[in-house]
Amino acid sequence: MLDTAFKEQLRQIFAGLEADYVFDIAVHPQHESRNELIELLEDTASCSDKISCTVRESEGLEFRILRNGEDLRICFQAVPNGHEFSSLLLAVLNADGKGKNLPDDATRRRIACLQGNATVTTYMSLSCTNCPDVVQAINVMTLLNPRLSHRIVDGALHENEVQQLKIQAVPSVWLNGESIHVGRSNLGELLDKLESKMGTDSSSQPTTEERHFDVLVAGGGPAGVSAAIYSARKGLKVGLVAGRIGGQVNETVGIENVTSIPYTTGKNLSSDLRTHLSHYENITICDNRQIESFSLQGSDKQLTVKGGEKFLAPALIIATGASWRKLNVPGESEYIGRGVAFCPHCDGPFYKGKHVAVIGGGNSGVEAAIDLAGICAKVTVLEFMDTLKADQVLQDKLRSLENVEVSTSVQTLEVQGNGEAMTALRIKNRLDETESILPLDGVFVQIGLAANSQPFAGELDTNRMGEILTDRNCRTAIPGVYAAGDVSDVAYKQIIISMGEGAKAALSAFEDRIKGIC
Repeated sequence: MLDTAFKEQLRQIFAGLEADYVFDIAVHPQHESRNELIELLEDTASCSDKISCTVRESEGLEFRILRNGEDLRICFQAVPNGHEFSSLLLAVLNADGKGKNLPDDATRRRIACLQGNATVTTYMSLSCTNCPDVVQAINVMTLLNPRLSHRIVDGALHENEVQQLKIQAVPSVWLNGESIHVGRSNLGELLDKLESKMGTDSSSQPTTEERHFDVLVAGGGPAGVSAAIYSARKGLKVGLVAGRIGGQVNETVGIENVTSIPYTTGKNLSSDLRTHLSHYENITICDNRQIESFSLQGSDKQLTVKGGEKFLAPALIIATGASWRKLNVPGESEYIGRGVAFCPHCDGPFYKGKHVAVIGGGNSGVEAAIDLAGICAKVTVLEFMDTLKADQVLQDKLRSLENVEVSTSVQTLEVQGNGEAMTALRIKNRLDETESILPLDGVFVQIGLAANSQPFAGELDTNRMGEILTDRNCRTAIPGVYAAGDVSDVAYKQIIISMGEGAKAALSAFEDRIKGIC
């Protein structure tokens, strides 16, 4: 199953393993995926004398990872190839205390303080690009907290279970039989949700001391990373506080417009951003953080994150980016994961042979419709404006597809459903003000991004879209506070522009430092 060249790469990856690991396989003799699973795991194990396999009979198909004979409480009910092969490799490396995805000490303490015993189940698809992030994050938390167990379930192999739970989107995360999350996420967000459901023993957390820097950067996307690097190159001590490095870039499948890089992926670019940060000893990366409060007045700006950590610096560069915009209509939140979706790559297969709508006629919406047209019986594109906004080449492709229908000047008023799943959209024709019901099996929302300026609302001036107002050099109305990238009112939301704005904000902060402004 694994070719010679790839096996050689695995030998190098596993070369530093210290403990002994066993893939404990339990599978029915007649299971259709039995041979595929055994071959994959035996090929993987053959790349290290520290890994072996055992096979025993059972009613279904699963395997667990043992470390020095101890069950690590990570159970794959799947054949982890495709995008999930990296989850298998990282599970072993993380169990050995290795891997760039392991959190820092403050986050480890939060994970260790989760109360009670819990089984987390992640329903995923091998074709989903967002699922590995969720699987790997929960695996890490399971390894760091002995009260957690994790089931990783391939929905394609467990269709009855998926249908019984009415799951229509992945990744879908359940805690002790209760749905707690659907869609893309990261360790910090998932930890927040586990804390809210399980509770946390705050008494066992040591009091966190204040952490002082010359410059604080809030946000780990292209703007934030660029700001951190430019500040570090000036010899300043930088604290980068973020949910995850790469930010929204992590969700981008293909990137072809960054000068000098003909093609890359969001995952690769995010990895490259982290690698670049690691070259500077004076940058402290504090990811998996959620800002809870702040103070922008006085000589030191302060950020307080969930868990109690406080970060202070005379200069603060806000680069918190943007998130997918929601419709904010009745029924939308109720049916997320049950007919309302945001990622066609991950959730499109659930709607094979069905009728779906894509809301949004920009590049992302038209690209989604083109992808879905190859899976669904019919795709209806709904655009609020009078014309589509996507590039002409995409529009030409869209209109060449026989099972795609485009409707412009349409406003979505409500997502309707039967209590278990969405069944229709209530829409309005903006030209004649008539309302109608559009029966559907699902809807994919692709209406752009909204600035993540909420943590600073009320203190900084924003426009009607929530973007932080800045001058041409990224300065806000408060001395020592700067904003860069998609969270600001910069005209164009592009990766390369965000990188430039981050650099500009850092240079402005350094200039103000020299002048004694901050």
